[in-house]
Parts: sequence; structure tokens; C-alpha cells
Amino acid sequence: MRMTQFWEFVSHEFGESYGRVVVDDLILDVLGGVTGREALDSGVEPREVWYALCEALDVPRNRWHGRDKPSAAAAKRSRANSVAGQEGVAWPAQWPR
Repeated sequence: MRMTQFWEFVSHEFGESYGRVVVDDLILDVLGGVTGREALDSGVEPREVWYALCEALDVPRNRWHGRDKPSAAAAKRSRANSVAGQEGVAWPAQWPR
């Protein structure tokens, strides 16, 4: 995930203004007790910060991949139907598959 996509996801889920407040002020325990902004500034991947925000704010898992995007499970089923035996992207264990 690129930073531009991260900010698009944040804006779509929380609104532009509140989204920036969430990223700047919410302490994310799963990332070591830092804010999303601090995590991004220290080099944490935007995808990990996005998932941490989603988890902390109880965003439904079907929206962790964007509001208009299929879930990872749906994408994996689609790939399985089109390419037999090919594995999907390896995700960190704590994030949805």
C-alpha cells in the first residue's frame, strides 16, 4: 500500500478531517503504543498502520481492504477459481486473510 492509498482509505472510512485526527492522535497499542503518524514516520508500512487503525476503531473487516474493494477472502476465492493451486499474497498473521 502506498501512502496515497493509505490516505484515501483513511478519508473514505473516517472523513478527511477526522481521519487526520485519528492518525495524529490515536495511540495504537498493537504498534507499540505510538500514533499512526509516529508509526508512519518511523518507517512502519502504511498497510500495517491502516490495519491497526481498523482494529482499534472496530472497522468491519469487510472494509479493511477499502469500502468498494472485495475482501481478501473474496479475492483469494476468485484467484483460486481462475488459477488452480496458486497461493495469494502472504499477509502478517495478525491481519485478515
